Amino acid sequence: MRAEHPLTGRSDVPASGSQLVADAGASAIEVRDLSYVVSDRAVLSGITFNVGRGEILSLMGRSGSGKTTLLKCLGGLLRPTEGSITIKGTDIARMSEIQLNRIRLRIGFVFQYAALFDSLTVFDNVAFGLVQHRRVGREDLRQTVRERLADVHLEGVEDLYPSELSGGMQKRVGLARALATNPEFLLYDEPTSGLDPVTGRAIDDLIVETRERFGVTSVVVSHDIETIMRISDRAAMIEDGRLLTVDTPAGLRRSDHPSVREFIEPAINSESAGAQQPRVRS
Repeated sequence: MRAEHPLTGRSDVPASGSQLVADAGASAIEVRDLSYVVSDRAVLSGITFNVGRGEILSLMGRSGSGKTTLLKCLGGLLRPTEGSITIKGTDIARMSEIQLNRIRLRIGFVFQYAALFDSLTVFDNVAFGLVQHRRVGREDLRQTVRERLADVHLEGVEDLYPSELSGGMQKRVGLARALATNPEFLLYDEPTSGLDPVTGRAIDDLIVETRERFGVTSVVVSHDIETIMRISDRAAMIEDGRLLTVDTPAGLRRSDHPSVREFIEPAINSESAGAQQPRVRS
């Protein structure tokens, strides 16, 4: 009998990252014929794809292509004009606001630039969702906040304010806040935006580590092709509100679609340049 996962409390998720393999055959999220129209302008049109249980799926494309709008639809923050979004067998596009609120409790958002409350300490930022939506005793709250900060490799910062943190630390606090409510799904909006390459890679590693430790299904919006190639099981390319392709990083590298080639070319060139550099003997 498989033990319950320490964060989600679910027995269907292995606690050990070494045992976790994304199961694209077991869909956690199914999107069918999704469209979103604003003032007669189609922001999204006819989007169809699945996200496997425990998968990291990235949404990539140019600025204004509709990636963040799609992410907000997946999280129930925007209601699509047409189509369905089925999460664990339930179409959230047809839910009432009260029903949606219950679904949102199972979804953690990691916003661009962290979106922390400037007037709250790190402790109160991480605890915010629990205080608002759960009945948690003070000591349990303290323990949960400490554990979630430790999960993102931050300790001893509970009494600091966001202005006292670096950009990378703020991103980690944002992830700790998202994890505090024990989500089954994590939605990331440009998690490495505004970070230097070294800190960006550390956030990439943390996204993968979080999936492996807690079994969460993750959707990541990013324009950073190196991040996409590094962390994704698959990636979906959005152009002008339409889905061009969904493929693995290896499949994207082999793609002959002009828009895909143009978007991923910097990553391919970077990999080639790295491979051609002479080794330095130690």
